[in-house]
Amino acid sequence: METILNADNCSLINYGAKCFQNLTEEEIEIVQKSRVSVQFRKNENLTKEGAFASYILFIVNGLVKQHVEGGTNKNYNLRLIKSGEFVGLSAIFNNNIFEYSTIALTETQVFLIEKEIIRNLMKQNASFSYAIFQKYSEYTNRLFACIKSLSYKQMPGKLAETLIYLNDEKFKDENVFFNLSRKDIADFAGISTESAVKILKNFEKDNIITLSDKHITINQLSTLQEICLKG
Repeated sequence: METILNADNCSLINYGAKCFQNLTEEEIEIVQKSRVSVQFRKNENLTKEGAFASYILFIVNGLVKQHVEGGTNKNYNLRLIKSGEFVGLSAIFNNNIFEYSTIALTETQVFLIEKEIIRNLMKQNASFSYAIFQKYSEYTNRLFACIKSLSYKQMPGKLAETLIYLNDEKFKDENVFFNLSRKDIADFAGISTESAVKILKNFEKDNIITLSDKHITINQLSTLQEICLKG
């Protein structure tokens, strides 16, 4: 991890978060002065589950994996976080610890922004507050989807849903599968690595997907969607 003391002066609205476009020039300046730019190396922790949270993180560039930690070295991956997204929004709402861990899958630059600054701006700027709540709702919906899949789907359905998620259009420029191990994919589905590898091979045998080293090409999206729906 490297702290970049002389952060660039480029406006926050140039970094892909539309919510910053709702701030006035004076409000943007407040955030600019409170932020610290940090560069994380691949596989470094951005946040640690249970650690004190005095700031939120805004991803400038890079790809990050969010997960909750289980027993016996078992994790459950919740979502991928790309540039223009936030980590730790729950810390704004009187939550003093990070409820999950995040790990950089690539070289990742982030802005650390004091949560009190964001909270105060939300109180005085309704449009900004609405945009932040939209993001928070989006992240919460993803969490509910994970819970539903983990609770009710069989292993093929869980893995099908994972592949559909990782193949989403919003990740098209992220080279997702190159940056994920088979264990990572299994942890998104909530199944063992061995089961994930076996099901992937069955999907390939049925020409639903094509496997090439780490890369996975989806040949029959509709079939995967059907498997996901049936669970």
